[in-house]
Amino acid sequence: MDNSEDTARAIAALCRIDSVPTVLNVVCEITGMRLCAVARVSGRTWTALAIRDGLCLGFAPGERLTLLEDVGFEDRISLGPFVIEHASVDPLSTTPHSPIRRLQSLISVPIILSSGRYFGILCALDTHAVEVRDPRMMSTFKEFAALIALQLEQQSVREQEKTALLDERASGELREQFIAILGHDLRNPLQAIYASSGLLQRLLVHPAHAQIAARITTNARRMSSLIDDVLDFARGRLGGGIGLELTEVENINTGLTTVIQELRDAQPDCQILANINVSRTVRCDLGRLQQVASNLLGNALTHGLPDSPIKISASDDGHDLVLEVWNAGVPIPVQSLSKIFEPFWRHAISPSRNGLGLGLHICAQIVRAHEGQITVTSTREKGTKFTVRLPLGLVQPMPQIALHTIAAHPPIQTSRQALG
Repeated sequence: MDNSEDTARAIAALCRIDSVPTVLNVVCEITGMRLCAVARVSGRTWTALAIRDGLCLGFAPGERLTLLEDVGFEDRISLGPFVIEHASVDPLSTTPHSPIRRLQSLISVPIILSSGRYFGILCALDTHAVEVRDPRMMSTFKEFAALIALQLEQQSVREQEKTALLDERASGELREQFIAILGHDLRNPLQAIYASSGLLQRLLVHPAHAQIAARITTNARRMSSLIDDVLDFARGRLGGGIGLELTEVENINTGLTTVIQELRDAQPDCQILANINVSRTVRCDLGRLQQVASNLLGNALTHGLPDSPIKISASDDGHDLVLEVWNAGVPIPVQSLSKIFEPFWRHAISPSRNGLGLGLHICAQIVRAHEGQITVTSTREKGTKFTVRLPLGLVQPMPQIALHTIAAHPPIQTSRQALG
């Protein structure tokens, strides 16, 4: 016998199928019977799972269909189609083991899932005699039972997929929380390494020893950059996006030029041609915008041709701040262009595999947080160009300053690149 939990689950499954009430109504229409139900039969107990009660007997899902509890043939009802047109003259209904008092007509078809599991029966009945022993009627009845079975299975698959998705999402959040905690905890020992290597550089006299200390400092700075990327990624995923501290930046040119100078100092052999000419105040998070410029320039230096210059330009067109970074080199495959801003994506054909593949994703998140757009074009003839557009808003123009070469003043470390 089904327990109450099984019955409750079966009722809930049918309630989630919008077409079940329609099926029950249509069955009543085509059979001429006034009560139609999906039911479970166990011994002489009939339990309604879904019902259309045109006899107004007050039956509801979960209740026993007492009208049917004197019906025998439980095995036949569960295993195959069963029809009684007129109980008072039907020889099957007059045996001592199956008296039928009020019920006169019954038609039922089992609902069998593709796995072979018995779910219940689709039945229609009436207290009046109804002619239903028609092959076409029985065929239609079987089709409705098969339809309910199909929808139950589809619903089961959707629920399994939903459960799997929720489990995967929970696992993903746990992984991201772990990454965020790990990145945060790595900062203290990394800060000690960075500070110690800087002290060694100042104290060591032997050039070879000083060079080793400088190498430690460089790698500590690189590790800091990787940790920043990981923390930004985790913060964006767990917090719903990268946060900004917007201010009115009057001279964005200086901030961008500082980034360019830092990259030149880090890679003295690289060639960076700059045209920084923004003539308006820009409302933005300057540190985050410098981060975008640094990531795009670093990406261009990594993937561009070694002997070819990198070009960066910044200007305003009256509506947007436009930042462009260009490099020559092997073009990004067309099929990869749509994936390039996804996390952990790396240029599969590039000889360099440095980094985690988070830089461009973080750039895209920062630009999105500014309500801007970032795009990329890449061909062998025209090279690869990333374009960032940030809306300027209603701001006042400032005196024009054109910077066609890299500033010659000493580099200033951005807050993102500085440790501690």
